[in-house]
Amino acid sequence: MNQETLRIQPPSTDRAFTVLLSPTRRGARLARLLTVAHLGAWGLPSESAAHIVAELAANASVHGRVQGRDFQLTLAVSGRTLRIEVTDTRGDSTPPGPGAVKAPEDDSEHGRGLLIVEALADHWGIAPGPVPRKTVWAEIGLVR
Repeated sequence: MNQETLRIQPPSTDRAFTVLLSPTRRGARLARLLTVAHLGAWGLPSESAAHIVAELAANASVHGRVQGRDFQLTLAVSGRTLRIEVTDTRGDSTPPGPGAVKAPEDDSEHGRGLLIVEALADHWGIAPGPVPRKTVWAEIGLVR
């Protein structure tokens, strides 16, 4: 009789990239460009991820901006999932979470970013702390 031992291991990260960027329009643009470049180098699709990063980085630059403090972009691939994290230093300014984002007025020029994230991500959310930070994250399933 054969016996097999089941080992439970924590999930491993296949690939990861983290960078600090200035909370400016230029920093948000660079976040999107770096996402496309890294996912392309990893042989992964980047279109949805680029849109999500663009929205989260723009929010970090506009709503999460603190003078002299950068925001952080993290891309991590684990198995068949890409996790995107954007961390800023305005933990006191938390956006509405999944399912609570309201559509703006038709003629509004702002307020659609998290709706785009919600439409493109398989899962997303907000993780507080450590003080004074917050992280808005999104996960996308990958087809390899």
